[in-house]
Amino acid sequence: MNLVARVQGILLKPKEEWVKIKAEKTSVTQLFMGYAVLLAAIPAVAHFIGDGLIGRRIPLLGWFRLPMGTALLYAILMFVLTLASTFALGFIIDALAPSFGSKKNLENALKLAVYSMTPSWVAGIFYILPVLGIIAVIASLYGLYVLYLGFNTPMMDTPKDKVVGYMVVSIIVAVVLYFVVGLIVGAIVFGGGAYRVL
Repeated sequence: MNLVARVQGILLKPKEEWVKIKAEKTSVTQLFMGYAVLLAAIPAVAHFIGDGLIGRRIPLLGWFRLPMGTALLYAILMFVLTLASTFALGFIIDALAPSFGSKKNLENALKLAVYSMTPSWVAGIFYILPVLGIIAVIASLYGLYVLYLGFNTPMMDTPKDKVVGYMVVSIIVAVVLYFVVGLIVGAIVFGGGAYRVL
């Protein structure tokens, strides 16, 4: 798999790219080590630079940034837990398949989980300037559209009338997973009030 071509395909022509993805045999190792790990590193590194080196202005309070050790811990935890929750989402998509008349296929479920994260991971570069982080959030919404197209391909051989329901339940699970990740990282990193005034 050509990483750059795959990213371009997912971002610019996701419908056509899902057809190619469905036809490919990709091991879990290839999917995560050759794709997810590389792309998930983008927002992690950007968070480290943005929160640890640049900082952010908080209205009425001033300019704040994380101590370097805290920024590094935050970036590592986000990186590891994002990969873990993406992996878990793939398993959940696979486990839900029979409930929506779909075929269980862990490889395709993991592809759905990983490749639908592409817009969010690529736009994670904007976390370098924390004020631009909202762009990464907006890109995540595009990721939902990419996920819908993946379900509609259909990656899991889902009947057309059940695609939306399957996707909605999967999105709810994803939101819960990422909310839990945020809580865990926030409790570990920011539990003691980690920002410092510049």
